[in-house]
Amino acid sequence: MRTTSRGLIAALALTPLLAGCFAPGDSDAGAGSGGRLRVALAVPPVQALSPYSNDATVLSKLSVAEGLTALDKNGTAEPALAKSWKQDGATTWTFELRKAEFQDGTELTAQGVVDALDHAGAAKPKPRVLSDVSLTAKAEDADTVTLTTKSPDPVLPLRLASPALAILSAKAYAKDGAVSPVGTGTGPFEITRLNGKTKATLDRFDGYWGGKAKAPGIDVSWVADGTARANALRGGEADIAEWIPTAQAKLLDKKTRHEVPSVRTDSLILNTGSGLFTDAGLRAAAREAVDGSALVDSVFGGYADPAQGLFGPAVPWAADKRVEVTGRTKAATAAEVKTGTKGRTLRLATYTNRAELPEAATVLQQQLEKAGFTVKQDVREYTQMEGDLLAGKYDALVFSRVTLLDTGDAVDYLASDFTSEGVYNIAGLKNTAVDKAIRAAAAERDARSRQEKIMRAEAEILRTDAVVPLVHEQAVQGIAADVEGVILDPRERSLIDVDTRLK
Repeated sequence: MRTTSRGLIAALALTPLLAGCFAPGDSDAGAGSGGRLRVALAVPPVQALSPYSNDATVLSKLSVAEGLTALDKNGTAEPALAKSWKQDGATTWTFELRKAEFQDGTELTAQGVVDALDHAGAAKPKPRVLSDVSLTAKAEDADTVTLTTKSPDPVLPLRLASPALAILSAKAYAKDGAVSPVGTGTGPFEITRLNGKTKATLDRFDGYWGGKAKAPGIDVSWVADGTARANALRGGEADIAEWIPTAQAKLLDKKTRHEVPSVRTDSLILNTGSGLFTDAGLRAAAREAVDGSALVDSVFGGYADPAQGLFGPAVPWAADKRVEVTGRTKAATAAEVKTGTKGRTLRLATYTNRAELPEAATVLQQQLEKAGFTVKQDVREYTQMEGDLLAGKYDALVFSRVTLLDTGDAVDYLASDFTSEGVYNIAGLKNTAVDKAIRAAAAERDARSRQEKIMRAEAEILRTDAVVPLVHEQAVQGIAADVEGVILDPRERSLIDVDTRLK
């Protein structure tokens, strides 16, 4: 049963006004006119919707671009731009392409696929999905592509479903390495205008190989404030509002509130590469100080479960295969924490795009201070701090991560976030045992054995205290009553497709 301590009056009193997020004239068709969908998204673009950044999921959520494969609701690879594939050997796969057209009128070809994948492999930084694999692509003929990996990659078809490996037309790739999906995808919706980090206009692409979309277009506004997104839905200014804050969820009409089991885990990431938490004893003290269960009702209003590890209830196989974490470093006492941190302040970061995180950071600050730490928070919008996070400029981060986002396979998440060469290794972790465990999981072809090795790797990671899982979230999506066909995806990669429309 979910409960919340927030009162209706207090919540409304603190609700900021929504200032014309979907003002008339934002698109050529006019906001919401002619059956167009109005969507409020949470995280503004970091790199003009480049697939090689965190913007990549926008391209899949709005059905702009596609990869060779896609993931079905069970997380299994299914055909997308490739109509079929087969494995020719331990490291070689052959993909047969379907007849498809890019939104700029050019045809999909095997060489175009090779070029797109080559661009992804050469990107700096490399997309997270490629952090643990070396991929070589070759065009065998106009419709056949051979992909070869340096070492066996049993989940390659899942990997190719990543939004970061979307296939765009040649026009998308600039000589300076920039990539633009504006008018260069193959999906049923084409980006026709991108206005910085605030708005985008998408029109239906009638040349889509999968059939004509039911909605004529999409008008997107990025609204970082979660309460403002909820207000947009309540006030009729948005048809779809993602990531409704838990404080606002109960204020929505039941017909518009949709709860989704999520593979999202919120954790406290500790910077092992520099600063206070290079000291394992201090990391252990931080781990013992924080209590994620205290956040479930007070911060998340019951829309979360206490964390059991990196993978929660939405990853159903994880619980039965979880490995006990042993051999952890002894935690420093409060006196030792004060001595070891004398004159140094713990820099605790989080971001505003998920409304619960700043409140969670305040609770964690109090818990850490009781353990002897002196804490200072830095709370900003995510796009303003990503560079500093990856550069190790914080001691700790309250972080919300979709663990199966990139491929639907947990190994990819572990490799990008926790291996020595991981491209999203905010914790700065460099641990031989962790690297070895993740490599072992990556090489395993049998599904059950792969899951067991993933959980052994989880135990190795938790043993380092580089990450302290707090809660497993339950997502709340806001959908107007006159909209149908919205995809409620636990992996948060899909939202709108050809069947989404106004009734």
